[in-house]
Amino acid sequence: MLPIVRGAAAARASLLQRLPLEETPIPPMMAGALRRMLGREERDRDLRPEEAVRRILTAVRGEGDAALRRFTEAIEGSAPAEWLVSDAEMRAARDAVDPETLQALQLAAEQVRRFHERQMAHAVRSFMEDGQGQRVRPLRRVGLYVPGVAVVYPSTVLHTAIPALVAGVEDVCIASPADATGAVSPLKLVAAEIAGVRTVYKVGGAQAIAALAYGTESIPAVDKIFGPGNIFVTLAKRQVFGDVGIDALYGPTETLIVADHSADPELCSADLLAQAEHDELACPILITPSEQLAEAVARIVPERARTMERGAIALAAFHNRGGIVLAEDVETALTLADEFAPEHMALQVEAAERRAERIANAGGLFIGEASPEALADYAAGPSHVMPTGGSARYASPLTVNDFLKITTLVHLSESTLQEIGPVAERIAEAEGLGGHARSLAIRRRDR
Repeated sequence: MLPIVRGAAAARASLLQRLPLEETPIPPMMAGALRRMLGREERDRDLRPEEAVRRILTAVRGEGDAALRRFTEAIEGSAPAEWLVSDAEMRAARDAVDPETLQALQLAAEQVRRFHERQMAHAVRSFMEDGQGQRVRPLRRVGLYVPGVAVVYPSTVLHTAIPALVAGVEDVCIASPADATGAVSPLKLVAAEIAGVRTVYKVGGAQAIAALAYGTESIPAVDKIFGPGNIFVTLAKRQVFGDVGIDALYGPTETLIVADHSADPELCSADLLAQAEHDELACPILITPSEQLAEAVARIVPERARTMERGAIALAAFHNRGGIVLAEDVETALTLADEFAPEHMALQVEAAERRAERIANAGGLFIGEASPEALADYAAGPSHVMPTGGSARYASPLTVNDFLKITTLVHLSESTLQEIGPVAERIAEAEGLGGHARSLAIRRRDR
């Protein structure tokens, strides 16, 4: 059985504590890749992902494709002959995906596109009133990072590319790691084509972020980088920010379920395992005031995990960052959940719709048993790219607004200048900025 943490105080001190990004434990597979990348003389030192990422960024910025190939070969064991996916590879991908999966991707894309078209209707708008306003335009060129080789994510292609294109971005490219044969998954390529993206680069990891940020001989630089990835990708995004825009810093996936005595333990267990199977650093948490439910889920999760293809990964996620909290009551459970500010929060409680109103901090709220988070990963409509690591306290899921930028417009009349110019002039003098004051004064004096 899974362990159960009893009480809010114990939960805050253990399961619901968050680690800084730098302290996120590195799974053995990632640690092995890092050792291969480091020089021989440094392999026995403490592994420092931040420094390794900094080295990758510096090298790719200075050396371009040569560094891109060197790091990809060191980390992945090989590198593709060409970075850009060819038209022939795109055609072959269509033939490789079975018709039912193709249709499912097309239907999911319709759902995602329909939602974001509605969102665009309510997006930030241009305006001009009384000589003051703003102009809203889409970004010129964006790069979308789509992770996954062992597990591929065509859904992430749809959930990032479609909002970009609906927002009006003309130049959208995707970077995604290639497999051992030097190919990007046909599922990703088909999803890209369905979404409307023709440019896909076969590169992953921190070196992909470096290429998107700074450009190489083969990959032009972008204005903003989007999408989730592992800790190396996330650290790379953080380090290139300022040289290029980024959407957010995404950590491992999180699902927190608040459930009471009315919840079905089988459904709760299934929903937790659905997120836990992503990777060993996923964060599946149940908070409930029902001891009966807590004990049932603690028993069911290991049983169901044994029947799953990725069951060992799911159980590792529970061991590393997941678990069950037995709260004093439903209100305490909701308070703990809101404090944790998870990426995904599911409410399987009585009066769930009413209780959802009190939740301020969640990337996505999934209300009731008919709205599982797994559905939103694919076909509910809103982008599944959501804030993690507690950033839901101040950040939002990916929207069309992330692909837009605002230019402030000031085009005042002579009468307005004469009216408010003295105000600005006086403040400039108070600040000791005489040049500002004179710039204003000569306009009023000369008129």
